[in-house]
Amino acid sequence: MAEKSKEILKQYWGYKKFRPLQKDIIQSVIDGHDTLALMPTGGGKSLCFQVPGLLLGGISIVITPLIALMQDQVSQLKKRGIKAYALFSGMSSREIDITLDNCRFGGSAFLYVSPERVQTPLFQARVKEMPVNLIAVDEAHCISQWGYDFRPAYLQIASLRAFFPSCPIIAVTATATPKVQEDIVSKLEMIACRKYTKSFARSNLAYHVREVDDKGGKMLQAFKNIEGSGIVYMRSRQKCEQISQWLCQQGIVADFYHAGLNTQERQQKQADWIDNKTRVIVATNAFGMGIDKPDVRLVIHLDLTDSLEAYYQEAGRAGRDEQKAFALTLYHASDLKKIQKRWQDAQVSPAFIRQVYQSLANQYRLAVGSALLMSYPFDLFAFSKKFNLPPLTTHHALQRLATLGYIQLSENVFRPSKVSFLWNSGALYELQVKNPAFEEVIKALLRQHGGNLYGEFVEINEKRLAKLLHKSTSAIASTLQQLAELGAIDYEPKSDSPQVTFLTARHDAVSLPLDLITARERSAAEKEKLDAVALYVSPLVKCRQQVLLQYFGEENSEPCGVCDRCLEHKKSAKFHQSNEETMRVLIVSQLKAKPKSIEEVYAALNTGNEDEFKQCLKTLLNNGTVVYNSKGLLALHH
Repeated sequence: MAEKSKEILKQYWGYKKFRPLQKDIIQSVIDGHDTLALMPTGGGKSLCFQVPGLLLGGISIVITPLIALMQDQVSQLKKRGIKAYALFSGMSSREIDITLDNCRFGGSAFLYVSPERVQTPLFQARVKEMPVNLIAVDEAHCISQWGYDFRPAYLQIASLRAFFPSCPIIAVTATATPKVQEDIVSKLEMIACRKYTKSFARSNLAYHVREVDDKGGKMLQAFKNIEGSGIVYMRSRQKCEQISQWLCQQGIVADFYHAGLNTQERQQKQADWIDNKTRVIVATNAFGMGIDKPDVRLVIHLDLTDSLEAYYQEAGRAGRDEQKAFALTLYHASDLKKIQKRWQDAQVSPAFIRQVYQSLANQYRLAVGSALLMSYPFDLFAFSKKFNLPPLTTHHALQRLATLGYIQLSENVFRPSKVSFLWNSGALYELQVKNPAFEEVIKALLRQHGGNLYGEFVEINEKRLAKLLHKSTSAIASTLQQLAELGAIDYEPKSDSPQVTFLTARHDAVSLPLDLITARERSAAEKEKLDAVALYVSPLVKCRQQVLLQYFGEENSEPCGVCDRCLEHKKSAKFHQSNEETMRVLIVSQLKAKPKSIEEVYAALNTGNEDEFKQCLKTLLNNGTVVYNSKGLLALHH
């Protein structure tokens, strides 16, 4: 089996060998064991379920919370010639139906689903008919309310065990404290779980923290001193744009990235940075997921994160090539007050949460009992203005609704246009004869995608079709819309906007269940995470990496030797060593003339403190350089 795994790795991914720990994790899954894998960002977690999924045959169900990451992994698998599909919010019922059929009958190797999809009756009815041989839970920390990105729907994943009792489960995550690890194993009902943990230590990554008044000046100095590609993380979209512009003015080729950009802009900026056309990307936390650029030399945080889990993931994007890299946090004393205020602002009253929920229902005209897993475009500021709600408090109320499992908020998610033929070839031919205006579009689609159009949704590009047919993009879109209105095709135009998805059927806002006890516990856990961030940046800690490792359960770690605190200790030790050597020379010099009392020697030195003097004298006595004579005076040993 081990050799077969290597063959699959070489055939589909082009690698000759596995990374550390991957081989053991994959073997555990192949042997049928429930497996928990904790691997740092960039450690190759997805291969740990993709390789055994292919080796075991049948279909692997992969549960993941991020639509963008789901789409990226499916796209990457398809490029490697591996059949894979995804189910996520916003898909039409017909597209869902076709996808499930393709997974049942079409020889698909992977089906990616959101955790909310797992609990739907349709999915549970259809998945039972699939040849499932593996269940993979990505971002498994989301199952724990003590994790930093709790998703209540993860708690329903264990229901799949009833359908596939002999099917192994693999749970993977990059960041999980010991408490969260216990939750993962318990909530997924993992049996005799084998746990594989790669140390969170990064020997090539130096963590540095600086409390400064001039963040910009210190950041510029860092980019001048450290060559290579970099990322600057900030919370504000507007400041990302301002800082990138300022860096360009200082001679650093920089650009900005945040979720407010359209997909084409984001893809272009990301590509320019990966290809080193842009040296520095200044971004919100929307940047970096799924990106594996190995040669990032410097990651700078100009704002403190809300948790060490988030910080570790973002800082960990530096030095994935295992060459020397730096993670630098620049903060001001006021930043510590800001993160505490963010926590206080997030304490939203139940009454306001219900008001926001009712406003959402009004916005989309939803009846009680409707909208299960339905998605709608969402603009926070337009929504807040329409219902006269304070934007910041509204944002926190929406986050609470998400934590409670009622809604899901997604940043801009690009969904390309899709087409599926509803009529058979004969009916379409008759339509073309009667309506020549449709003929060239139908024929162009068939030339590009062939018979796949009859059995499933295929992605299309209206702009490319328009160029091919020497027409405008709007004319092509209009023709496709007309065909859809006739019922000849199913046409889903592309979308690229933030979305809100209702994860449960719409409740009556007045009686919306709010678990206040759990909410208070969750709030207290969030406060503990902020306290951990404050500890990490403290100038009193012994080693930055030790703080991170202890947070993730590695209690007996050694100082890293390369963070700012370790370097400061080394510098201090050298200084004390130099001082001690100087003092030893002076003591010996004082005793060359004649023996003296301890008090006489110390008074004559006129340097150092008494403790340092006693330590030096103790060393000289222990090594025999100095002795007490018969009169009890200090003398040189001859």
